[in-house]
Amino acid sequence: MASAAEQLASSITLANFQKATELKKRLWFTVGALILFRLLSFVPVPGIDPVAMNALYQTQSGGILDVFNTFSGGALSRFSIVALGVMPYITASIVIQLGATLYGPWQALRKEGETGRKKLNQYTRYLTVAITLVQGYLAVRGLESQSVRQGITAVVQPGMLFELAGTVSLVGGTLFLMWIGEQITSRGIGNGVSLIIMAGIVARLPQAVAQLLEGGRTGSMSPVLVFGIVALTVVLVLFICFMERAQRRVLIQYPKRQTVRGMQQERSHLPIKLNTAGVIPPIFASSLLLMPLTVLNWAGNRAEAGGGASDWLITLSTYLQHGTPAYETLYGLGIAFFCFFYTAVQFNSEETADNLKRHGGFIPGKRPGKQTEEYFDYLLNRITVIGAAYLVLICLIPDLLSAQAGLNFRLGGTSLLIVVNVTMDTVSQIQSHLIAHQYGDLIKKAKLKTTPRRR
Repeated sequence: MASAAEQLASSITLANFQKATELKKRLWFTVGALILFRLLSFVPVPGIDPVAMNALYQTQSGGILDVFNTFSGGALSRFSIVALGVMPYITASIVIQLGATLYGPWQALRKEGETGRKKLNQYTRYLTVAITLVQGYLAVRGLESQSVRQGITAVVQPGMLFELAGTVSLVGGTLFLMWIGEQITSRGIGNGVSLIIMAGIVARLPQAVAQLLEGGRTGSMSPVLVFGIVALTVVLVLFICFMERAQRRVLIQYPKRQTVRGMQQERSHLPIKLNTAGVIPPIFASSLLLMPLTVLNWAGNRAEAGGGASDWLITLSTYLQHGTPAYETLYGLGIAFFCFFYTAVQFNSEETADNLKRHGGFIPGKRPGKQTEEYFDYLLNRITVIGAAYLVLICLIPDLLSAQAGLNFRLGGTSLLIVVNVTMDTVSQIQSHLIAHQYGDLIKKAKLKTTPRRR
């Protein structure tokens, strides 16, 4: 028998959506914020020649630059003011969350509730500024050196003034995106930072599809290979949808209570998603790898220009390029680590066990308290192993197959995972708002039907 929530969800229609004015405001705000992000991606840093910059990027495309460019929605190829995207903010979030797990004073802040969370968010913003300053300066200096080496005047007037203006512009663009993401989360629909990353990826999809079709038309790719890529993409989307909906339902029982029907045993289920961490592990792993690889690429370019003294930097940056076995290995290990780490942050076994004990709930065969907590830890570790393997498989297999086939077109397992996962999460939030709106309408109708008694 379907529950009341399921019956309401099945009765959602377009007419109900039209009546949900609050939801429509949130949707319009989210769409407007994402459009603003896309417009900013076409605003170049002061002192950049856009035509020459595009030509310079074509000579340097591939590897880690493509990862940057995909997540920023092509902003890096134009060296716009949002070229760094939200990656510095994500890197800062990783550091602060790790600190909140390991550092005593920050652990106390996290336990303070809303006040502590605001304080940690403030630390994240400060660290975002510091990381963006470093990455922005390295990006500007790297662009200057590449312009000189390639003989392409992407920078109109190189020098200290351009470096200062470029760094300040990149810092301002990243901080503005961070603010937009927070506003989407609080006033719009979905997670703001994830939606910004998804918008950048979706903006690159038409170019990727055009490249695939053009390869089939010109004969550089066989029709069988084109069909295989399309079929594999569809299979991956279906597999992602299935795995994201998969969950382990833990049976929770409560003591018998007296009801109008006599003594009855209450039962419920605690759902634990197979992939509790969502898209956070791939995003965190990518962000954590981008920072050192940017420094290595910059140092390797300077060493190559100077010659001889630091050849090991050039070799190391070559081995760690995107698509190489070393990069894919580090990326896979990073995804697995952050999958376990973020799952532990999201699901607190001790707190969940205490809440069940406080409300009289228990797991059949497990004593309330410590034994229930150990059972949750055991269950969560087993589930997370499957979830981590699934994320690594989705993120690495398409890239490895593309590299083995010698394709310039990459299936982008990470990009596909982010797009599908964020879309599903956003749709779920929209459904939740519609169900809440329908509940509100039912309550209003019930109040209208209830007339006060006359004395």
